[in-house]
Amino acid sequence: MTTNLQSIETETAPNPTASVIILHGLGADGNDFVPVAGELDLRAIGPVRFVFPHAPTRPVTINGGYVMRAWYDILGLDSQQREDEAGLRESQSLVEGLIAREKARGVAARRIVLAGFSQGGAMTLMTGLRHDERLAGLVGLSGYLPLAAKAEAERHAANRDVPIFLAHGTQDPIIPIARARASRDALVAMGHAVDWHEYAMPHSVCAEEIADLERWLLDRLR
Repeated sequence: MTTNLQSIETETAPNPTASVIILHGLGADGNDFVPVAGELDLRAIGPVRFVFPHAPTRPVTINGGYVMRAWYDILGLDSQQREDEAGLRESQSLVEGLIAREKARGVAARRIVLAGFSQGGAMTLMTGLRHDERLAGLVGLSGYLPLAAKAEAERHAANRDVPIFLAHGTQDPIIPIARARASRDALVAMGHAVDWHEYAMPHSVCAEEIADLERWLLDRLR
């Protein structure tokens, strides 16, 4: 499988033996999380490649049809009831292409972490749970579990026990923490080991979160 997504890439040293793919949120692009990745000290696990893809552009209903980078459409405020399933599945295929490219470059699936913020966090869970080879881990920052009612039936046996890092702001006005907690509970009910973190922040990231993520990544990729 190939991907036609343009990406920014950084490597901590030549010949990476692990990859972290980071999916940005609505209206942003791959540049958004380059500085965050730069704050992670992963030298203990060897050379790491960070991949920051740019989502396709599409009209976003909740923003008056304005065209912006988005992994899928947001149809309304009650997005849990009206999800853009076609868009989610289309981007799932694109993200699968990113994973396939890392494998083609010699990084084993068990050395690939899929991560994302907001929409990107939703796409991480959408794709990672369904991937047909065991990944190193999934990271959802300020996101949620999309198509939650179908997740258990559609997830792949290879990733039934994939470790998951979830973090959310208690003051998030965009994706309420109640939805994030419900996503966590659904994943735990499916048997996943979820490392859950809450921070006193809005729809953003914070230094404490980055430090917690660094520790988790070191454990997953050591």
